[in-house]
Amino acid sequence: MAIFYPDILDQKTAPRTFTYGDKDVMLYALGVGMGQDPMNETELPFVYEKGLKVIPTAATVLAGSGRANSGPAPVMPEGHRPSQINFLMVVHGEQKVELHKPLTAGGTYTAQGRTAGAYDKGEGKGAVIINETVWTDENGEKVATLTGSTFARGDGGFGGPSEGAPEPHVVPTRAPDISVDFTTREDQALLYRLNGDRNPLHSDPDIARKAGFPRPILHGLCTYGITCRAVLQAITDFDPDQIYSHQARFSAPVFPGDTITVDLWKDGKNISFEARVKERNVTVIKNGLTVLR
Repeated sequence: MAIFYPDILDQKTAPRTFTYGDKDVMLYALGVGMGQDPMNETELPFVYEKGLKVIPTAATVLAGSGRANSGPAPVMPEGHRPSQINFLMVVHGEQKVELHKPLTAGGTYTAQGRTAGAYDKGEGKGAVIINETVWTDENGEKVATLTGSTFARGDGGFGGPSEGAPEPHVVPTRAPDISVDFTTREDQALLYRLNGDRNPLHSDPDIARKAGFPRPILHGLCTYGITCRAVLQAITDFDPDQIYSHQARFSAPVFPGDTITVDLWKDGKNISFEARVKERNVTVIKNGLTVLR
């Protein structure tokens, strides 16, 4: 396997049309812990079709719902070499969702992905690959941009640039303005995986032990969604349309049943955040930033 540079920067996916509906929206909200108390009327609109609201970070899974083609092959210009990454050595590094329009409870969109950057940490030190996916609506207008970075531990030394990758957001050094706690369920990963990520690392105890964990771990994107819940609860009074973008860096795994504390700092329209597991005093999300409209 090899990364060919700069050919990788011309690597795209074929445009694909996908449709999602209210069931997909509600399943995502349940997967990140909304609705545990069915009498909580502030969360109910995210899990009940009456006046249904959409958590902004649901964009990370809605294009991969059951009605979508979730695995388009890369498309390369003639004469260019497709890069092959060793996916056994891949770790999800960062995730960002930008919503150019608030998400609706259902719709049909077109998604197209591209490789936006590739940075070489050196032989034996890995590579950082940045991928971008853009949604457009039926009028061709941009709806969402999803940007994710992957740390490919086995693919360093391909000859690309070593510097120039986007710098992580720096959170304030003062004490958090607000901290909120979320207790994850023991079966949270089993529920969240129904959004589309069925990696057995999140469901099979034997696979988890072989990977060096005492039990299956929670999906990083589930923890990412929980940090968006924190912003909704503590900052926007559960109004998702106030959120333009939400980004974060993954730093450590969460186990289902952990209590996640999300610390938030409010500076105008910029909401910085980090998340930690109280029981183990481990930071699991770093460099978080939500930008309000």
